[in-house]
Amino acid sequence: MSKLKVGVIKEGKIPVDKRVPLTPKKCVEALQEFPDLDIVVQPSDIRCFTDAEYEELHIPMQEDLSDCEVLMGVKEVPIEQLIPNKTYFFFSHTIKKQPHNAKLLRAILDKNITLIDYETLTTPEGQRLVAFGYYAGIVGAYNALLTYGKKHRLFDLRPAYLCHEMEDMEEEYFKVKLPPIKIAVTGGGRVAGGAMEVLDNMGIRKVSVFDFLYKQFTEPVYAQLRSGDYNARPDVEVWDSPDFYAHPELYQSTFRKFTKVTDLLMACAYWDPRAPKLFTEEDTRQPDFKIDTIADITCDVDGSIPTTKRATTIPDPAYDYNPETGELEAPYSRKDNITIMAVDNLPCELPRNASREFGRHLIDHVFPHYFNGDKDGVLERATIAKGGKLTERYSYLQDYANGVIDGAVEKEERQSIL
Repeated sequence: MSKLKVGVIKEGKIPVDKRVPLTPKKCVEALQEFPDLDIVVQPSDIRCFTDAEYEELHIPMQEDLSDCEVLMGVKEVPIEQLIPNKTYFFFSHTIKKQPHNAKLLRAILDKNITLIDYETLTTPEGQRLVAFGYYAGIVGAYNALLTYGKKHRLFDLRPAYLCHEMEDMEEEYFKVKLPPIKIAVTGGGRVAGGAMEVLDNMGIRKVSVFDFLYKQFTEPVYAQLRSGDYNARPDVEVWDSPDFYAHPELYQSTFRKFTKVTDLLMACAYWDPRAPKLFTEEDTRQPDFKIDTIADITCDVDGSIPTTKRATTIPDPAYDYNPETGELEAPYSRKDNITIMAVDNLPCELPRNASREFGRHLIDHVFPHYFNGDKDGVLERATIAKGGKLTERYSYLQDYANGVIDGAVEKEERQSIL
């Protein structure tokens, strides 16, 4: 069997992303574990690991990657940088028919590229195999406390993106001195896990949902809220998780009870557009709506959190939502406003740590399938395009790739020109 040559590409998307799929040490580990693997790295002056760090570990640097069979990046590859007839791994953001990437998918088909999207690498049961969610949760929770501290003029934390590594960020934890507030964390996946780890490490106590709702505390506490804690099907008394995930449109939100006792909300749960929103904008105008800071860590614009009107950036992570007018205002500008943190690329704030974790996933859950004939169908299930055509699993994207999705693609393209 000839060796599989993998090229780690330089990120080309603007704004720049400093993350990398394989860190220098993870390259060495992968080469040791898979003797039939070769790895080269395209030089880059933007990634969080320098060219010198790769060279120190004798990982070859190579500008021209045309002799590589597989090319791996993180974010979408600019169309003009795509090399025909290659296999690419990156987050393409196409499977939900995102309008701004229709041209990219058309180019992939035209250039006979095999596209494997990290988001579509799953177990047979549908569990994601590689993701940055854990670090989204870590940075999101940290940003939530940073935002709350600023809003109430309690403390000033150094922004995560100004910390070299997570260990530097953790040294800021001692500054966090909170009154006896209640923090709600939604979700049960990697994102929520990362967020709760930060709260635990800050010494904030976890309490039951019942105690969160009905007891008073003399210290800050948090509760983890699962889907069954804030959704209900009117015609069914007993909670049934599989039914909720299959038919979320049949459910109503019962989150209103939490808005009366929660000070800080960390939204970490995956949200299906068919599912109810947690609350309404009208709810925010009620006198008993207590939440004054929301970290929308999953950052679904106009999604589960109706006050998330737009995403924010790493340097400017927050804005205020004025419940009286429904308008967005400058952050921390008015006491009665709700302050929203909605950064949509949180793992980029700790790119070195996030990249190490991601590389671990690739070595454990992706590379093995290249060398065992993909006997579990992991790569096959994740392949969106091959041989100039969409695979059967992703054939629903054909109209989108052709530029026909109710005119949305053309509309977005026209707006991007203006």
